[in-house]
Amino acid sequence: VQLVESGGGLVQPGGSLRLSCAASGFKFSVYHMAWYRQFPGKERELVAGISLTGSSTNYADSVKGRFTISRDNAKNTMYLQMNSLKPDDTAVYYCYVPTLAGWGQGTQVTVSS
Repeated sequence: VQLVESGGGLVQPGGSLRLSCAASGFKFSVYHMAWYRQFPGKERELVAGISLTGSSTNYADSVKGRFTISRDNAKNTMYLQMNSLKPDDTAVYYCYVPTLAGWGQGTQVTVSS
């Protein structure tokens, strides 16, 4: 299982970022996927999850209405569109395959003026 996140960076409050997770080493289209994030000194927390086809999604209350998870099974890639970003969204964001317990290396998102 290999998961490579990209798209993180520094953005001002109210701005947007789109994270990508490129998957390889497993049959991406048959697994539920998820995004997690980790604040300094805290456990990782679920941000959003997505079903095999993308028809079903779920979100943490803190990001509902601002973040959108999606996937492109033809490209073996999952995305997280993050809008209206807040300083409280500053964290390392991870791609995760629940069934395989596979994690990416993470990408840092910093929201600051």
